[in-house]
Amino acid sequence: MKNRLEELRKAHGIRQEELADVLGVSRQTIGSLENGRYNPSILLAFKIARYFGMQIEDIFIYEEENQ
Repeated sequence: MKNRLEELRKAHGIRQEELADVLGVSRQTIGSLENGRYNPSILLAFKIARYFGMQIEDIFIYEEENQ
């Protein structure tokens, strides 16, 4: 799953640490989300979307795998 988290965070002038504090997660979690190494829980995805005033689908992009 791809996401726009880093792009949005930087556009709002927010450091990883600041976003992590607001969301109640570690800075490492934000870094892992931004690098695509971690997919958020549905609760965390909602918190992120609400923080930026967006829909989850506008931040997290689901791509079906070709099999």
